[in-house]
Amino acid sequence: MLFNSQAFAAFFIIVFTLYWFVFKASGRLQNVVLLTASYAFYCYWDWRLLWLLIFSTALHYTLGYYVGNTEDPKKRRLFVNLGIITSIGLLAYFKYANFFVSSFLSLFSGFNSKWSTHTLNIILPLGISFYTFRLLSYLFDVNKRKIQPTTDWLSFFTFAAFFPSLVSGPIDKAGFLLPQLQKKRVFEEGMATDGLRQILWGLFKKTVVADNCALITDSVFAKYHTLPASSIIISLFLYTIQIYADFSGYSDMAMGLAKLLGINITRNFDYPFFSQNIGEFWRKWHISLTTWLTEYVFTPLNIWLRDYDKAGIILAILINFTLIGIWHGPNWTFVLFGFLHGCFYIPLILKGSFNKKKKLTKGRLLPTFKEFVSMLGTFILVMLSFVLFRSESVAQAGDIYRSLFSASLFTSPVFDKMNLVQHTFIFIGYLLVLEWLGKDGEHALSKLVPRWPAPVRWAFYYGSLVLIFLFAGLAQNFIYFQF
Repeated sequence: MLFNSQAFAAFFIIVFTLYWFVFKASGRLQNVVLLTASYAFYCYWDWRLLWLLIFSTALHYTLGYYVGNTEDPKKRRLFVNLGIITSIGLLAYFKYANFFVSSFLSLFSGFNSKWSTHTLNIILPLGISFYTFRLLSYLFDVNKRKIQPTTDWLSFFTFAAFFPSLVSGPIDKAGFLLPQLQKKRVFEEGMATDGLRQILWGLFKKTVVADNCALITDSVFAKYHTLPASSIIISLFLYTIQIYADFSGYSDMAMGLAKLLGINITRNFDYPFFSQNIGEFWRKWHISLTTWLTEYVFTPLNIWLRDYDKAGIILAILINFTLIGIWHGPNWTFVLFGFLHGCFYIPLILKGSFNKKKKLTKGRLLPTFKEFVSMLGTFILVMLSFVLFRSESVAQAGDIYRSLFSASLFTSPVFDKMNLVQHTFIFIGYLLVLEWLGKDGEHALSKLVPRWPAPVRWAFYYGSLVLIFLFAGLAQNFIYFQF
């Protein structure tokens, strides 16, 4: 049930009606609607592993209670370790067991081993990476006394399963989302209006930009070895835009849907393509995951390795980003993708500037030449790394890199549907211009559009809907559903 499907529209209208008109008397009744809707939403995708979501939620609710109500550090450590081992164990089994088994067998195949090459054929539970991290952060924060353990099981189960962010994040922290679920929500027209604008923008990014990019890039990467490098480099550019428009489009729609229910969830993107170095890029891309790993992995590692000065920081960064790569999936391409981004940090660490925030010059319609060159360089670096993200194996990534740096880079590109490529570039230009003009807001339309006169504003809304209906690409699953 994709957010941009008719089935989801019907589902959300029913939830909205029950939530605001039938069960609006108390926050608990509203949570009954949200929890029921969240489990129904999950079952629509795959009901077989709903028990795992419920079990993980119940486990962390119970452990959080005991961690929060004991002062004995040994007992607290025991409860926290039990949560970590169980959560990471389940995640490793369901998401990475096949990867470990196939890697192990491949390693021993070099020694003429006769072991079977069968994998375990395990079903990947939808959203397991997202809700596992969400629940673990609750346990960690209770242990650090940042938040109090909740005894409101209904709010906690709703927090773990909240359907707008259940299958692809953002990874909300309990300290931010849980208090909102523990009180009655009151409908706010301004919040709902902004939510609708954000859904409209997310829908445009997903259906008009990402889905059309997918039609081109899928075709090119399927037969890259027969195409000139000029086609591949253009497709790589389109894939970089596609993955951003797909994931940030999903996040915009998730945030907009939550706002229609009177709830704020974590912002996941902050115009990452306007970043001037790789450090800034990761502070603006998949923010909830980066923040989670920075707080619970990088910072403790950095403290532990502080005696080694910059070498310690580099090692902590490399471990942190390798984990980011592994989080994305059971493939060596993701491991290398993360490690490569960790390596991109090394010049910044050596210069002592990896934590410094760069700000674009205010009051200018266009960036300065220096800012533009920095943004372009960062984009190209990220774009080239996405070869690893897109490839099915390291060998294929190597092939694509070799194809990219060939003499055919300077020949005319070849595409099956040149008109589609031209239209898609126009839509990408439209997206980037609006995001640049609206970059001071939470999303591109939040501060920009309300300033326009009413006739212009409504013309923009209707025009955007027409664009979506006329130029939406073939519906594709969201890329991050697989993670």
